[in-house]
Amino acid sequence: MRDTVPFAEAVRVWLRVAIQSFGGPAGQIAVMHRILVDEKRWVDEPRFLHALNYCMLLPGPEAQQLAIYLGWLLNRTPGGLVAGTLFVLPGFLSILALSVLYAGFQGTAFVTGLFFGLKPAVMAVVVEAVVRIGKRALKNRVMVGFAAAAFIGIFFFEVPFPVIVVMAGLLGWLGGKWIPAPASDEAMAVQVNPSWGRSFRVLAICLTLWIVPLLALLGIFGKDHVLVREGIFFSQMSMVTFGGAYAVLAYVGQQAVETYGWLGPGEMLDGLGMAETTPGPLIQVVQFVGFLGAFRHPGTLNPWTAAILGSLVTTWVTYVPCFLWIFLGAPYIEALRGKKGLSRALAGITAAVVGVILNLAVWFSIHVLFREVGEARWMGMRLLVPVWETVDWAAVVLAAFAFLALFRFKLGMMTTLAASAAAGLAWHFLR
Repeated sequence: MRDTVPFAEAVRVWLRVAIQSFGGPAGQIAVMHRILVDEKRWVDEPRFLHALNYCMLLPGPEAQQLAIYLGWLLNRTPGGLVAGTLFVLPGFLSILALSVLYAGFQGTAFVTGLFFGLKPAVMAVVVEAVVRIGKRALKNRVMVGFAAAAFIGIFFFEVPFPVIVVMAGLLGWLGGKWIPAPASDEAMAVQVNPSWGRSFRVLAICLTLWIVPLLALLGIFGKDHVLVREGIFFSQMSMVTFGGAYAVLAYVGQQAVETYGWLGPGEMLDGLGMAETTPGPLIQVVQFVGFLGAFRHPGTLNPWTAAILGSLVTTWVTYVPCFLWIFLGAPYIEALRGKKGLSRALAGITAAVVGVILNLAVWFSIHVLFREVGEARWMGMRLLVPVWETVDWAAVVLAAFAFLALFRFKLGMMTTLAASAAAGLAWHFLR
């Protein structure tokens, strides 16, 4: 890692990362790796993986937390704030615009065609990112076995993500020579001395930023208003949703649909499609939920005003904790670098996470290519069973072209997404 990175240059690079961060956590992590490690050489490979391993242990969006961590490494607290904020901003603005279109023009041919064309391309982007990260993280057959075991555990047996992380870390710790501990130039280390005083300051500032807005909403609107309920609910979500956006989908979907009635069952997948096809973290799907919930239950507010406030509140309480986790924990994680046992444990976690991300890619692919997907139980396993009669051949064709564009012709992510979106629009209007 370079000793100094000019702050203005870092801001420009983080804006570039944010604009290109499509395709969920796999794609976003790959973008950061390509720009910061391969192109700029600001961070070395072991340092990048060390930061990624820690972020994988946290609740919330690991890609955004990785951006905060790397921004902090390069430019300390200002760098972390800029990296984390810019990583979210393009996605927030995009989801806000799409939420307005969805609420006001739901069912129009333009909106339907746009989402139809983008989803197969995003599927290809995610698979390409899994291949890229897997090549770098899986150093031997043992680590490939970690990834395979994690995929089987989460996809077929629904093993909770935290359990997979703990088991992978423990096995990595005990793996000895079978798990290579990455070497890094210690001269590149950021010299940070963790202290109780600094930790208490970080806690005080971040908790104030997190809680005071909720108390203000409570005082203005009362405990039963939708904005207060959303603020409390998504604050709870930010502390318990390990495993990324698909864990959020299950947790938020059940509560938002069945308990609060903020949106319908199918609309949750529409929101996920928005998040998949816009820059920024997939967890940004919660902004769509907050928007629709407040739009449909505005109380005394104008529905559009309530919806925009719902987007802001939901986004705020989702991401403020991310800054807390990184600014509080990163100095301690950096201080532990070079410990062989810890390095092997984190390497085991990284290998397992490749399997977890593959699970996300397979899950998304099945739901893109088939209009109906059922579930079956056999010998304790959960099997996703596509209804073959509902295969969407247009989506299959678009996905095939997207894979060729990315893997064979190397056209790039943005070109592939734009071409697929245009093809989806043309298909719907011609049909």
